[in-house]
This record gives sequence, structure tokens and C-alpha cells, in this order.
Amino acid sequence: MWAVRRASVPLRTRGYNVRTSFIKLARTNCVEEESGITESHAITQGGLLLWNQRFHSEQSASLDFTVWRRGISSSSTKEDDDLEDGFSELDTPAEAENENDNLLDSDAESEIDNLLDSDADDGDKENVEEPHNEVDEVVKEEGKPRRGRVESELFNEIMNSPPGMSIDLVMDNWLAEGNELTRDEVSHAMLFLRRRKMFGRALQLSEWLESKKQVEFLERDYASRLDLIAKTRGLIKAEAYIETIPESCNREIMYRTLLFNCVGQNNVKKAEEVFSKLKHLDLPVTVFACNQMLLLYKRNNQKKIADVLLLMENENIKPSSLTYSILIDTKGQSKDIDGMDLIVDRMKTEGIELDIKTQAVLARHYISAGLQDKAVALLKEMEGGNLKQDRWLCQILLPLYANLGKVDEVERIWKVCETNPRYDECLVAIEAWGKLNKVDEAENVFETMVKRWKLSSKTSSVLLKVYANHKMITKGKDLIKRMGESGCRVGPLTWNAIVKLYVQTGEVEKADSVLHRAAQQSQMKPMFSTYLTILQQYAKRGDIHNSEKIFYRMKEYQSKTKMYQVLLTAYVNAKVPAYGIRDRLRADNISPNKTLASLLVQVDGFRKNPLSDLLD
Repeated sequence: MWAVRRASVPLRTRGYNVRTSFIKLARTNCVEEESGITESHAITQGGLLLWNQRFHSEQSASLDFTVWRRGISSSSTKEDDDLEDGFSELDTPAEAENENDNLLDSDAESEIDNLLDSDADDGDKENVEEPHNEVDEVVKEEGKPRRGRVESELFNEIMNSPPGMSIDLVMDNWLAEGNELTRDEVSHAMLFLRRRKMFGRALQLSEWLESKKQVEFLERDYASRLDLIAKTRGLIKAEAYIETIPESCNREIMYRTLLFNCVGQNNVKKAEEVFSKLKHLDLPVTVFACNQMLLLYKRNNQKKIADVLLLMENENIKPSSLTYSILIDTKGQSKDIDGMDLIVDRMKTEGIELDIKTQAVLARHYISAGLQDKAVALLKEMEGGNLKQDRWLCQILLPLYANLGKVDEVERIWKVCETNPRYDECLVAIEAWGKLNKVDEAENVFETMVKRWKLSSKTSSVLLKVYANHKMITKGKDLIKRMGESGCRVGPLTWNAIVKLYVQTGEVEKADSVLHRAAQQSQMKPMFSTYLTILQQYAKRGDIHNSEKIFYRMKEYQSKTKMYQVLLTAYVNAKVPAYGIRDRLRADNISPNKTLASLLVQVDGFRKNPLSDLLD
């Protein structure tokens, strides 16, 4: 069994038991200073890894584990700067800064989906549009046989109902017309509502079914309701709902679903409370729950990864493929390619095969590190010998080859898809051609999509992003006008693309105005990254007034550390002290990381410099 260790003050002397309390872990953060950071060295002794963190103290823990000692935070400043965790209008992660998050989260999401939609046939996923979903979610289940597209009369009835009509009335009318309400019909309707991120309508349908006693509620139905409440009404109400669920239902499944949503919403405090509650209620702590905490800490506080690994060691929880993928990704983010390769070797020693998702994570980090030969060799290994047979791989290979700048490879793979393209393949192809500065080719793929699936906000948003990256403001505005004339449903993805379009051309005030009007006219929330884009531009100018205005609009989002970093940058650039900023941080329960601590020193209005000391 693999083991971990932290080179810090021994756990016993810090007043908590890592096996039982993650709440206390959240309160032991310390502000790193440059003087307290040292680089550690690798010691391989047969174990998986040691996530050796660098604290002020030079003491090291003396735990009885075989270790591999290497610091993951050698690039901590870069990691701190990349803590952008966006959220869409329905509190799901949106446009993560690191594309690998989409790959890693999909494993956890599929486990929850299997629980919630186990009765429903998946149907033909390629032809189902999902407005406002991530455009980068390109990995499908491998080896799954394709089946004919499944239709749902109930779903069609809900979609075709007049705007504003309640689900209660839709369902009453549907039954009055003599339709039979079967569990299969309900399952398919719920599945398609979820795919389209229509969580509010799905929740209303669930509530109607229970109130009318149309179907017998099973364990997965309660878990589905819990998931929908968390997504639409918040985590507090979701946790309260658990208390109303019959005792016969598996409590571990319910808390696992709640934990999944806490991590999805990047709510560190609530996730730690739920994880701790699993132990308090004597519920089993599974590898799924540990993986969720690893994902959470990978994004927010990598110092705590070691504590999760230690818990897994003590509880004899065997790491899964996703566990290794998360650790590989974390090492890659820290630019520790040797450490990343060591985890891969250990993974193979444990007899765990690298799946395509993990290989894609590896390839991205090889590309980022400039190791093109290793990346190309890995991509060829992923591709295998028959791409036409393994068609689903095209969605993964296209963006990776684009990142490598391989025009010929992108063209070769696209030819496999071109004669009969699938929806998701087209989306990634537009982005791939855009990255390669082949705007004409991106436009050709877009027009192919329009002819086959009609113009939609999702497809338009991807091309708008290409136009924004190439500062093609005229083409972007023409596409926006075309969307309006076609009656496209415009939502957060489109707003995000429009904002970036204006920002790239220096029209920040225009981007701000567009986003403000869009948010006022819609019940949907803009994505976190959209607001952050505008905030960053105002901060560069040292525009404190507008930076504070945008910051205020972002208060409902969870990723506040990054928000404060950008806000303080505005004060630094304006050369103005930020009075009371430490009180604001305490009120938001934020412990400064290294980057934030450095900014706090610069905006401290009461700080004295050597010259002022002489004058005093």
C-alpha cells in the first residue's frame, strides 16, 4: 500500500486528529512568506508519494511511512494565481481555468449520474444540445455501445409548454390527454432535463411526482431530489432535506451526493463539514468521498492533500484511478514533471492501467512543459491503430494536437469526422482551428453545424471565443446580430463570449454594460470567469471604483480568494492604501495565501518604510 507524509510540525502536536476532523484542518492555514519557503528534494524509497509542504517551521513529521519526498508547491505563486473556479447560472463549475478539471470531474459526475439516472437509457448523446454547459466536456464513456436515440414524450411536452406554465399544470394536462406515466418515461424526462441544465424544472417535476404519489419514491429518487435542491436552492436547504428522507434510505449515499455538490460549488467550508459528518455518523468514508476532497484541495489548498492521503492510508482506502489522476494533475500544475512520472510508474506498479482521461491529463502537462516529443508519443499511444473504429477519441485528440500547434494532425483527425461529424466533435474542432489561427476553417465547421443542427447559442459562443482571441470585433458583432435574428436563447456562455470580445478590443466599459444589462434581464447568473475578466481589466488600470463595483456583484460566488487578489491589484496599481481590507477578509473567512499576503503588505496604509522611520 502506498503512503504519504508531511514535512511539518507533527500532527499530534497540532491538536487534531486528521482521521476525524477536517473542520479543524481548515483553521490551521498559515500565511507563507518568502523567507519560509525552501525547495525539497526527491527521495524514492518504494512508496507512492509524500506531499511535502513548506511551512514556516523547519520541523518535520516523524511518521512511520515509506516516503517519496518532493514539494508540490514550488510553483505556488502560479498556482495561487490560477485559483479561478467559475460557476454558471446553476452553480455548476463553469470554464475552469485548467482544462484538466473537466476530465477529472467527469469521473465523479458519472458516478452520481449513474445513481440518479440508473433507469434511463442514455440514448444518443451526440445529438443532444446542452445550452450553457461546458464546451470542453469532450470525454465520453469508453467502450459503451452506441444505441438509437431515445425519445421522451413527457420531456417534449415540458419543452413545448408555454413559457411560465407550471410543471403542475403541464403534468395535469398530459395525464388528462390519456398518457400513461411510467417510471421509464419519468426517468427519461428527468435525464433530458438534467442534460439541458434545467434543474429547476426537474426539481418541480420531482416534487409533483411525490405530491401526487404517481410513482413510488426509491432511494435514487431521494438522492436526485437532494442533488437538484443543492443545485437550485443551495447547500443549506439540501442538507436540511436530508433530515426529511426516510431512515430506510442509505445515508451515506445522501451525504455523498451532498458532498459532490459542495465540491462542485467550490464551498470548502461546507465540504469539510459534510466530510467530517460522515465520520461523526459512523458512515463509511469511501474512495469517492476522498477523491472529492482531493479535487477540492487541488483547486484551493494543496497543503491539505497530504491529510486526505494520510486518512486514506490509515483507513485502508485503496486509491482509484481517479485518485492517481488528481495527484498526477496536481504535480503537473506544479511543473514537477519528474514527480508526475513517478506517480505514473507507481500507478502501473499497483496494476492500475492509465485510462484515456489520465493520459490526456499527462499529455497536457507535457505540452505545457515544452516536452513535445513525449506528448506526441503519448498521443500516438492514445490513438491506437484504428481511429475510425475508436471515433470518440477524436474529441480528445483534436484540442491536444492544436495545443501542440500540429496543423497536419488536426487536419488528419478532422477528416475522420468531416463526412459525418458529431456535435461535440464540431465544437472542439472550431476551438482547435481557432488555436491554430485557422479562422476560415473554424467558420467552415461552424456553418456545417448550423446546417445540421441550426444556429444555437452554444455553437455561436465557441466561434465568438475564436473571434475574441483574434480581435475580430466586426465578425463577432455580425455573429451576435445573426444570433438575435435567429431567436437564439442567449445565456451565460454567450455573455462570456461577448464580454471577452469587447475586452480584447479594449472596450471594457462596453463589456461591463452588456453584462450588467444581461444579468438584469435574466434570472440566470453570469459565470464567475465573466465577471473576473472585467475585474482584471479594471484592476490593470488601477480603477478602484469600478473594481469595487464588480467585486460587489461577485460576492455571491465562492472563489473569493482570487477575487480579493485581483481587487488588491487595483489598489496596488492605483498606489492607494486599502483601509479595512483585513477586516473584510476575516468577515469572509479567508486565510491569505502567499500571493494575497504579499498584496496586503503593499496596500497597508499604516506600513512604515525605512524613510518614514528616519523622519519620525
